[in-house]
Amino acid sequence: MEARTVEDPQTADSARNRLGESSSPYLRQHAANPVHWQEWGEEAFDEARRRDVPVLLSVGYAACHWCHVMAHQTFENETLAAQMNRDFVCIKVDREERPDIDAIYMAATVAMTGQGGWPMTCFLTPDADPFYCGTYFPPTPRNGQPGFSEVMDAITRTWDHRRDEVIVAGTKIAEHLRANAASLPTGPPPDAQLLADAVRAICSDEDPRSSGFGGAPKFPPTALLEALLRADELLGLGEAGAVATRTAHAMARGGIYDQLAGGFARYAVDADWVVPHFEKMLYDNALLLRAYAHLARRGDALALRVAEETADFLDEHLWTGSGFASSLDADTEGVEGLTYVWRPGELIDVLGPDDGAWAAALFTVTDRGTFEQGASTLQLLRDPGDRIRYASVRSRLRAARDRRPQPDRDDKVVTAWNAMTVTALAEAGAALARPRWVARAAECARVLAEVHLVGDELRRSSLDGTPAAPLGGLDDYAAFATALLTLHQVTGEIGWRTTASAVIEKMIEVFADPDSFGAWYDAHPTGLLLRPRDPVDGATPAGASLAAEALLLASTLVPSVDDAARYGELLDATLSRSGLILAKAPRSAGHWLSVAIARVAGPVQVAVAQSADSAGELAAQIRRGVPGGVVVVAGERDSLPLLEDRGPVGGLDAAYVCRGTVCDLPAVDAETVLAAIP
Repeated sequence: MEARTVEDPQTADSARNRLGESSSPYLRQHAANPVHWQEWGEEAFDEARRRDVPVLLSVGYAACHWCHVMAHQTFENETLAAQMNRDFVCIKVDREERPDIDAIYMAATVAMTGQGGWPMTCFLTPDADPFYCGTYFPPTPRNGQPGFSEVMDAITRTWDHRRDEVIVAGTKIAEHLRANAASLPTGPPPDAQLLADAVRAICSDEDPRSSGFGGAPKFPPTALLEALLRADELLGLGEAGAVATRTAHAMARGGIYDQLAGGFARYAVDADWVVPHFEKMLYDNALLLRAYAHLARRGDALALRVAEETADFLDEHLWTGSGFASSLDADTEGVEGLTYVWRPGELIDVLGPDDGAWAAALFTVTDRGTFEQGASTLQLLRDPGDRIRYASVRSRLRAARDRRPQPDRDDKVVTAWNAMTVTALAEAGAALARPRWVARAAECARVLAEVHLVGDELRRSSLDGTPAAPLGGLDDYAAFATALLTLHQVTGEIGWRTTASAVIEKMIEVFADPDSFGAWYDAHPTGLLLRPRDPVDGATPAGASLAAEALLLASTLVPSVDDAARYGELLDATLSRSGLILAKAPRSAGHWLSVAIARVAGPVQVAVAQSADSAGELAAQIRRGVPGGVVVVAGERDSLPLLEDRGPVGGLDAAYVCRGTVCDLPAVDAETVLAAIP
């Protein structure tokens, strides 16, 4: 085999790293690598064809610990980088900016290896067919795993001497992926029995020791918490509410929750919520804020504190001035958890011997440690008896921690995740009487509308107020429409609803499957290996379940009777494709379950007719007490579709409870209204 060199005229145009001007902070992290990284695009694949070499695709994200490890060990290694540059065209992808690419090649990785994760490393033909995939590769052989140099050597030898086998393997994998990208079968829309069965199956899977679901690593059941609370309130399944409460309390008291500054880490590496994988993601905290605020309005004091602290965390640590940042890194100066963990002596140094010992006992900071090298995460397994002392200790520890090195932040503003945050802040702010949260939600929504909505197309993300090139996916459109309609409910402003209607129409035009009514694609038709669609709710809800939520709200809030009926029909067709997931894998259908419960319950709508000088007290009381998924609007007579021909009663604000097109008699007190639901 003739050695390849980067000085070869064929490769001269690629002999540089091209990530310095990327719109992705993750890609910019790799701009100084000696690897000649390129972004995904036809130019890179044209070069691979011209040079007759495979493509080395590396996919990760900015907060990923093992992505950093592989970057430092491998991509900063001059010798390994030279081998990469010589034998491959190297492409870097931010999975958060291009979830469509990530979805395709993660499916290939799982198909080949039985597992997936990040960093993801795939070798592709110049036609983008994957033929060898994995995740993290050590730089040198370790624990029976080959080093990355050996892997690349084997790939290159196979490419040069057994090309036919590579092409056949890549073609077969591509065919397998396409065959598994079909839409789910349709069936009847979920009914109360199916939903009750799904909820009972979920509850039976609760971890009896530490609550939550599954073992190590243990992830927060973000969308599932909201579904369980709705099942309690709208379906009368009290055990669902109990499971949600136990799980919420266990997480709030564990190390996965930041006991000093608020906010949740992405997951716990253990089954007891003690040791987090330290990155903090916007989407987790948005979805958990929604659930904790819901629990708080049921009178749960711990949930109220966590909701307040999580909202403060979002505002203080992730607000960029032009949207919410994507994440805080798992590492600080290359060390996982450096910012967050404590030793008993460090507590004494900050607090003195008495308060230091008291804090160590309260936060379970031990001599042996609960993390690594004698360090401990902070837990709060019981409420402190002395609240004043607790507040003082917490404040001093927070101030000391703020003087430590801090994790990097990925300032990329992702449409879907920001939209989920808007929905959570608007709902929570209205329910818990926090107008500041509603104001921040509205400010964020305006950024999305002004920056991310370019013409009638929604962009996936922006950086520093400039939209990035990648187009928004189904989750971006659907979550944004839901956020706008939530703001419309909370503020009464018609402009939010108008924009939402346009977003929904574009969503249907681009992502609805024209050959399978009620089925959806997750991404634009961009010429990739296939057009991905994944109906399963994961760390974030599936695009299709988010679309169902947007359609549910639109079917009750838009002024056009014809549009409302059309959205309702598409909603039912969409939900009719969720039955298989709800029946076979209900824990992977949390958001589907939330939307389906709200649909089966009515959907319930409460229209509060207000007088011109109303203080809005009745509407505020109702918003605090209604179950999740209930649509609440307030305004003067005839100001909104739900208030058509409905006005105050005897000069008093009056509430009309409706299910579909059937409404109860008006009531002028919140107690009567809430008793009528469900």
